[in-house]
Amino acid sequence: MTRARIDLGKLGEELALKKIRQLGYQCITRNFRCPLGEIDLIAKDGDCLVFLEIKTRNGRPIAYSKEAIDSRKKRQISKVALTYMKAHHCFDMRSRFDVVAISIINGKPEIEVITNAFDLAYE
Repeated sequence: MTRARIDLGKLGEELALKKIRQLGYQCITRNFRCPLGEIDLIAKDGDCLVFLEIKTRNGRPIAYSKEAIDSRKKRQISKVALTYMKAHHCFDMRSRFDVVAISIINGKPEIEVITNAFDLAYE
C-alpha cells in the first residue's frame, strides 16, 4: 500500500470519527484486529453496538465510496464483528453495521453515514 493511500485512510478515519461523535456515537475502539481481519471503528449508538467500515475516496463522487463494500468484505467484517462480540461477551447487545462514505474533492470532504448498511453476512 502506498504512503498516499495510507494517509488518505488515516484522514478518512479522523473525519469519520469526528462525524459519528457529532451524531452522538461513543467510540469504543479503533482498528480492531484479529486473525480474520479488521474493523475500522466500533462504537455505541445508544444501546446498540455499531461496527463501522470507512471508505474514503479522493477526487471521486461519494457513490464510489458507498459501492466499495462487496459481498466478500461484508462476510469478512461480519466474522470480525462476531469475534469481537464473543471476546467481549456482548452477544446480548443489539448490533448493526454502518458505513461511513467519504469523498474528498478539491480538498473538501463530503461525508455520509449509512446506518444499518448491511446485514450479518455469513455465507
